[in-house]
Amino acid sequence: MIQAWSRVVGAVLLCGLVALPLKAGATLEADPAVLYAQMKDAYAKDAAAGWNFRAQEIYLATIFNAGRAYSLQYPSDPNYGVLATLTVQIGSGLHYNPLTNHDGAVWWVREAADWAMKHSEDFTTVSQAQALLTRVNSEDDPEQLARFADEDATASIKAYPGDVDALLIRVEADWRGWLLTHDPAWRSLAFERAAAPSFPVAHLPTNWGNELVASAQRASPGNDGYTAADLANAQTFLARLKAVDPIRVIATVTAIPHDVYLTTLAPADEYFGPRGMSILEIENRLKRINYMLNYDYGNRESDEAFGVAKAIVAMQEVYPHDRDLPMLLYSCYTTLQRMTDDQSRRAAGQLKAILTVEYQDSPQARELLRSS
Repeated sequence: MIQAWSRVVGAVLLCGLVALPLKAGATLEADPAVLYAQMKDAYAKDAAAGWNFRAQEIYLATIFNAGRAYSLQYPSDPNYGVLATLTVQIGSGLHYNPLTNHDGAVWWVREAADWAMKHSEDFTTVSQAQALLTRVNSEDDPEQLARFADEDATASIKAYPGDVDALLIRVEADWRGWLLTHDPAWRSLAFERAAAPSFPVAHLPTNWGNELVASAQRASPGNDGYTAADLANAQTFLARLKAVDPIRVIATVTAIPHDVYLTTLAPADEYFGPRGMSILEIENRLKRINYMLNYDYGNRESDEAFGVAKAIVAMQEVYPHDRDLPMLLYSCYTTLQRMTDDQSRRAAGQLKAILTVEYQDSPQARELLRSS
């Protein structure tokens, strides 16, 4: 369990954050006092809730927020290492998985785990970092990521038996595994677990939950890979849902608001990537590249498209919840797919992984998943 470690290290970290001055000129400005307030509030709620699964998730989200800010502004500060270690240890204790975590922090978890691998002298922390790296680095391997997601969600249920959120995440893991891989075995597992008496059907969230319901309603043996067992489990699940429908709780879990320093729209006058591109410039460059591709410029546009891809990835690190990100990721991906060189293929693969794993509920991700 991770509670004791959270109390000791978390308290030390919060004290350290307050003492830091605000660094000027960074891409992202995040006042350490604000980060302190967020972490202190999450820590207090965590303790009041008895360190249950959701409380730990909230606390982990504040650690991600602080870690991203320190990576972008204070990478040489000693607290960077503390935050990286916290990310690895708390994230491992919660069985973090990029398919079921929606904080848009995969890049930070990768960076934190890499730092711990290189600098930690604690064998357990190094082992945890290695396990996290295998997960975040499997974004481009849908089958492996789906297996990890199910494994991690099952481990969370063992650590938090009977916890509503842990039970929900395991079915979510299986459902998202189905969307990602198109392997009906994951859909079957989602139905089986959703039909179980212990599954908190009244708390089914609205993002992936509505799709699960629609799929259960369509279940018909021999059609689209559905089996007789799928039909039986789907009917049980739907009957349980109907029984609680009048008092159904609509609860899409959001760990913590990001609007304190991660806004829903990147400023128009902010610039990203090595070439310093604004959002408007990213859009205009993509239009120009596609125009040139229409005239058979082909791989001659690779460097230009690669620069745009790097700018979008840099934007995602700073503003992971910008509403235009899925559109930009998809537009750049489809542009890169029009070229055949290795650089374009690698960049397209990276954008596809980010879009289909971290933004799987977006229309652009669904379109890409349907066509792949």
